[in-house]
Amino acid sequence: MDQSINFKKEPLGDGVFINVSRHHTFGTDAVLLSNFANAKAKDKLVDLGTGCGIIAFLMLRDKKCQTAYGVDISSEAIDLASLSAQENNFDNFTAICSDLKDLKDKVPFGGHTLVTCNPPYKAAGAGITNPDSVDRTARHETECTLKDIIAVSARLLQTGGRLCMCQRPERLSELMCTMSRYKIEPKRLRLVCKRPNTAPWLVLVEGRRCGNTGLTIEPNLYVEDENGNFSPEMVKIYGKYKEAYL
Repeated sequence: MDQSINFKKEPLGDGVFINVSRHHTFGTDAVLLSNFANAKAKDKLVDLGTGCGIIAFLMLRDKKCQTAYGVDISSEAIDLASLSAQENNFDNFTAICSDLKDLKDKVPFGGHTLVTCNPPYKAAGAGITNPDSVDRTARHETECTLKDIIAVSARLLQTGGRLCMCQRPERLSELMCTMSRYKIEPKRLRLVCKRPNTAPWLVLVEGRRCGNTGLTIEPNLYVEDENGNFSPEMVKIYGKYKEAYL
């Protein structure tokens, strides 16, 4: 672990904690994606752009993965995730520092049942570019595109395996079309709104490798109720660590 990295520990409940830094922390979108993915005990997970490892560690905390890889291009992120895995005795977690284009010899292709990704939301050239190189990589498609993520996911997944992603609603058409292009059929979709009277700010999508057509649109998820308090569903999702964050 690079001693120059300023990090702290965040509790996740059940005695599990995660190391986070200024560059590599987590937000509501990652927690919602981990919940939406609905991992099972026998799942073999690859979390792309893992950052501090939050998506994988929430699943491992609840014993919902047999094995988990966390992949990120940032060595700082991988150092944090590796330290968290070691300190929590998650021996079935492997942190991989790699560009997605160079992943073939580092993570086995074709045998995984679940891939998750909370990707950069802004396409290259869209919006104001962050001057911080690490923040820029996390928020903009400077190191990988939506196409890159979905293409490598298709190679990582076994037939019938699932890809679960979150994205901004304005990129939903692009996301679903690219999934279909790489034979990952969109099967489940859920919109996330801040409150019942607001437009969606996030979309959650699950696709299945070589799946049949047929899309289920689930009821909207509301983060808050009309009074600005966390909704009952959000309280349930935050579950074991709600006392730390709510």
